[in-house]
Parts: sequence; structure tokens; C-alpha cells
Amino acid sequence: MTDQTQYPDSPVQFPRDDVAAVESAVAAFLRERVRAADADGVVVAMSGGLDSTVTATLAAEALGPDRVLGLALPCHKTDACAAMEAETVADHLGIAFQRVHLRPLLQQFHQAVVPTLNPDVTDGSAPTEDRALGNAIARFRMACTYYVANRTNRLVVGTANRSELLLGYVTKHGDAGADLFPLGDLYKTEVRELARHLGLPDAIVERTPTAGFRVGQTDADDLGATYDVVDAVLWRVVEQDESVERVAAALDVAEDTAARLVSMCSTTAHKRSLPPTPGIGDRARRPTDSPAR
Repeated sequence: MTDQTQYPDSPVQFPRDDVAAVESAVAAFLRERVRAADADGVVVAMSGGLDSTVTATLAAEALGPDRVLGLALPCHKTDACAAMEAETVADHLGIAFQRVHLRPLLQQFHQAVVPTLNPDVTDGSAPTEDRALGNAIARFRMACTYYVANRTNRLVVGTANRSELLLGYVTKHGDAGADLFPLGDLYKTEVRELARHLGLPDAIVERTPTAGFRVGQTDADDLGATYDVVDAVLWRVVEQDESVERVAAALDVAEDTAARLVSMCSTTAHKRSLPPTPGIGDRARRPTDSPAR
């Protein structure tokens, strides 16, 4: 079911000239955003995975290695090795790199905060507590990333792709919080093709995607489908405006799987917009509005 050839209408592969155009567009986007903000550079939280490696590579290409800072923020044994791989990538790109272990911070949080706010949980083993702590870790990481960015006059470059953003497979005010998302218009399978175009190692391109919050965790398990399936469904429903029933039949995907993925888009819309206001006195503004000059 995950064979790429089964999804000719999905964005699994695009022509090489299109990939080159995407590379150029993202690089121009990064340069313009940094220039407009009068920033000295960018910070990229690096996990050693596909998205963060592609993001850091494009940032170094667009701005120059001296204006890019890679930041690894491991919290568990499961992501400690990934942080070492991120450092290897940073060394290869010639960008500055810092690594901070957040395990002590999580332990202090669990000791000082959890007993008061959630006294019924003692070991963090309950599914809801596991998810809450995972989100807390993501927010710790973003807080650290913004701290560095504020101290060095840099922008925070997020690494989320379109697949993750559409599904809400990001943590609000965690990895969903950034100044810009260079990969935000690209589905995961398109990011994979871009990585191949950039010449990234197969070990990174083909690595099983994971959020890295627990041993054995994978994106496919969390989402209930691989990205080849996710992207094929989302591409046809979101971009082509086809019905769930038609898409499921065309792709030979279970209809309840397709429906659940589309439902995730709807229920997580709040993650893709600014917090709403009541619009008193017709004062509500769109996020892109700015004062007249």
C-alpha cells in the first residue's frame, strides 16, 4: 500500500526541475524574511531527522553557514543519539551548533509542577499524562530556541512540513511556534524528494519519521498511516477538492482511514491560526493586516 507507484496523483515525486525551483524559492524566502526582520541570522532546532536537516541545509545555502545556528535539545535516551547525528550534520554544513540536555529541566518540572496541577498522576505512565509531558517537552524546546534567538537577534526557523501542519501533528506553542516555516508548503513526501535533490545521505532520507518522545514511537503509528498514504489522501482532498469516498476508492485506502485523516485537518484548524478575538467594534484583524502608512 505504501509503494510510491500506487499514487501517481500524489506529491510523492516531482520532476527534478520542479525540485530545483522549490529549492530556489525557499532560499529566496529565507533571505527575504531575515532581511525584512533586520535579523542577524536564524536558529534551527535540529533533531537529526529529515525535516530539520533539510531546513538547516537550505538555511545555510540561503544565508551562509555563519548566519545559521543549529540547536539540539535532547530530553530522553531516545533522542540523545539523534542529537549526536544532528551535530554531525551541523559540522558538515559548517554552521554553529549547541546542545543542551533538557532532562534535568523535565525532572524539575515533574517534581515541582505536576504534583500540584495533576496530583493523581505519579509516574507519568497514563496516556494523557504521557501526551501532556510530550507537549511540555516540545514547549521547553521552543522556549530555549527563542531564548537563543532573542539573545542573538535571530529568527526561529520551524521545521514542520505541510503534512504535519494540516494534520495538526505539531505541538501548539511548541514546534508549531516559529517565525517562519520554510517547508510549510511541502508535503512530507515532497520534502523527501527535496532531500534527495540536495544530496542528503540515504540514512537521513529513508529514516523512519518519529517525534522521539518515547521508545519505539513512529509517526505512522501515531497517525495510523504512512506519509505516502497520508500525503496521497490530503493531496486529493485538500488540493484537488475530491470527496473522501472517491479518494479512498481511488487509492484503495480504507474509507475510515481517509475520513480520520481529513477530520484531523478540521479539528486542528486552531493550530494554524492566531487566537481569535470577539471582534468588538469591528476591530478583528486578519493575521496579515498591518496599519496603513
